[in-house]
Amino acid sequence: MPSPIIEAVPDHPAEEDRYAVYTALRAYNTAQTGKTDRPDFAVLVRHPETRAVEGGLYGEESFGWAFIRYLVVPEAYRGQGIGSRLMAEAEKIARDRGYVGIWLDTYEFQARPFYEKLGYHVFGELEGGNGAHGQFFLKKRF
Repeated sequence: MPSPIIEAVPDHPAEEDRYAVYTALRAYNTAQTGKTDRPDFAVLVRHPETRAVEGGLYGEESFGWAFIRYLVVPEAYRGQGIGSRLMAEAEKIARDRGYVGIWLDTYEFQARPFYEKLGYHVFGELEGGNGAHGQFFLKKRF
């Protein structure tokens, strides 16, 4: 078999290339574990009149854990308990699916205290410095 071609794409790789890498990894993981991906999930914040999505939470399966990929509360709705409601709904989905718990990551300029208030604990971190922002990995086991 000839050697593969290694191609670096330093900026803006094509969506189909990202998907091809993801598909290859998913096939390997399924072969190793016998588990297939469960559907992603979301809890949406919609505009009260237009019903356009303005923010919310997006999560996915992570081998028996739920992983919160994105969470954003629009500026106009902050301080009203919306973030806590989003997380409560995500926890309900995760429990209903039988997950062990939820994990997520956040940067030092984002919402670590918010997650800790909800019972999440730091289990890892990447330090900031020289233009890099500190990143925290948190989990909540049910």
